Amino acid sequence: MPRRTALFALVLLSSAASLLHAEESRLTLQPAQFKALGIATAVAGEMAGGRSGSYPAQVRVPNEQMRLVAAPVAGMVDMLAVAPGATVKRGQVVAHLASPQALELQRDALQAGSQAGLLQQNLKRDEQLFAEGLIAESRLQATRAAAAQASAQASERNQGLALAGAAAGKLGGKLALVAPIDGVVLEQGVQLGQRVDASTLIYRIAKLSPLWLEIQAPVDFAATLHEGSPVKIAHSDVSGKLVAIGRAVDAASQTVLLRAAVVKGAETLRPGQVIEVEIAGPAGQQQRLPASALARNEGKTFAFVQTASDDKGIVFEARPVRVISQGGDGVTVDGVKAGEKVAIKGVSGLKAMLTGVGKE
Repeated sequence: MPRRTALFALVLLSSAASLLHAEESRLTLQPAQFKALGIATAVAGEMAGGRSGSYPAQVRVPNEQMRLVAAPVAGMVDMLAVAPGATVKRGQVVAHLASPQALELQRDALQAGSQAGLLQQNLKRDEQLFAEGLIAESRLQATRAAAAQASAQASERNQGLALAGAAAGKLGGKLALVAPIDGVVLEQGVQLGQRVDASTLIYRIAKLSPLWLEIQAPVDFAATLHEGSPVKIAHSDVSGKLVAIGRAVDAASQTVLLRAAVVKGAETLRPGQVIEVEIAGPAGQQQRLPASALARNEGKTFAFVQTASDDKGIVFEARPVRVISQGGDGVTVDGVKAGEKVAIKGVSGLKAMLTGVGKE
């Protein structure tokens, strides 16, 4: 019995201690006190800059959707058919290049083709002569090797001609450069009449759906995310999903690169555009608050959440929070729910009252 009595007493003491701690974290203010301290509140999730997990992002074109139209050989730009912003179809001629080097490639291809044809005829003749016993086998083997070498050289010349985009089987004519994919012209690298070297950029063409959003997020926050997490563009209905979470940390900013893909609504975005995105934390309790809403005491960080307002007074709870990220005048914290009223002004007065209660 004495042991059971002792255990019961311990339970009562523990409950009393918990109740005392809960009471010490609450402050009840009369309207006059509320006004005197200059307290102002705002609703988490609705205040300016108070969206959950808001981070800057830049719109990018996925690498596999980007193509370059470059000069295959040196020459002069004779015609430009499109300009930045234009929509093009695969195979559409976008530029003409006048190139002496292209003429040389055509000439070499014609010569190599003619030589290969001649040696093929010689091979047929020697095969017939060998079958009739009129020539030695060594001569046939030499003719066969020469014909094979000439055929390989002709194939090489034709492939070089195809890579340059020049027409085979004839000399002359402009070099036609075509769009490799359906897409939009993002950049024009040359002007009409300009002389260019091989590999000079003529046009940059991209397919603009889907698009990537590249986001720099704090390490701690990135660790709570996973591929497939939803991402929403602030002030719009456009959303996407995370497709990659970087493993490397930027040494200067201590952030991790997140990459999200946007399909529906991608037409409202522009490559290179800087926007703000919202990423919800896994617990749904991460909110963006003004830095003035936080107070610190004895190594702990907390916010004052209004829990009641009636005839008896206005009640605030000192809620411990965990800072996820901080930037500018705002912080992202874990521990405050969307829709809760949080004190954003007069916090120092509330902290003084709280620590005063704690000392009594």
